[in-house]
Amino acid sequence: MHTVGWPLDAKTYGGSFLYHMENNQVAVGFVVGLDYQNPHISPFDEFQRFKMHPKIRPLFEGGRRVAYGARVLAEGGLQCLPKLAFPGGVLVGDTAGFLNVPKIKGVHTCMKSGMIAAEAIFDNLKQATPAVEITDYRSRINQSWVWKELSLARNIRPSFKWGLWGGVAYSGLDTYLLFGRAPWTITHHGADHETLKKASECPKINYPKPDGIVSFDKLSSVYISSVAHEENQPSHLRLKDDSLPIRVNLPQYDAPEQRYCPAGVYEIVQEAGKEPHLQINAANCVHCKTCDIKDPSQNINWVVPEGGGGPNYPNM
Repeated sequence: MHTVGWPLDAKTYGGSFLYHMENNQVAVGFVVGLDYQNPHISPFDEFQRFKMHPKIRPLFEGGRRVAYGARVLAEGGLQCLPKLAFPGGVLVGDTAGFLNVPKIKGVHTCMKSGMIAAEAIFDNLKQATPAVEITDYRSRINQSWVWKELSLARNIRPSFKWGLWGGVAYSGLDTYLLFGRAPWTITHHGADHETLKKASECPKINYPKPDGIVSFDKLSSVYISSVAHEENQPSHLRLKDDSLPIRVNLPQYDAPEQRYCPAGVYEIVQEAGKEPHLQINAANCVHCKTCDIKDPSQNINWVVPEGGGGPNYPNM
């Protein structure tokens, strides 16, 4: 089952997926477009609210959580594909952004892009003097069904810049009348970190407290992601300017890093008689990379942690 919208407002892109699996298990997730405007939005808490819907809640009552995780989806589509080849390597799968956003599916395009890359690399290695860069990889992608599929779906996601109802209306037109073959291409409305409005311009959102039955808190959820990092290693979440979180993000955006992070990594600590400061709980990080993208000051740089640490998903 896929849903769109609720419990998000009409200006925010998002929806859910829910799949019944073997052994009475259910895989459920909630996607929130990182181009949202209200800095008070918490994607994690929107997910908890979604599970409280009267049609959804009964699916989880009496059950228990077995795994939790979070990850950024590259949902820019065809308009956002980067340069696919560079000296010594190529970009395939989700790294390149071969996700079919309307279907929320990408495994098939990922596999095909890997096959195309392998063929291009093999043909290059057969040359007397192999090239350092596989320049024909992009043209092979363009000639494949991967490109055709992404092209047919290219206008769906960016149409939601006109809001939920505008996006739904256009998507119906594009899908059922134009069959994805519109003579135009809709552009995205800019980088995700540029879309946040000031906190004073947006309504606050009072999320209900988790009931521990169907809805849960961040820290107990992070625990079942089996995240582990080497103790005392340098933080893999690096700030370009340590003063920006308190000087800019807190007064202007009410410290959105506390909410867009699904693992409780970023915390504004206010002790009596002291100035507030940002505390980074890097050991909680589930490597979703939201902070690197959504931070309005572009002050956070996510780098690979030492020792290969991170979440250890058992069945995701």
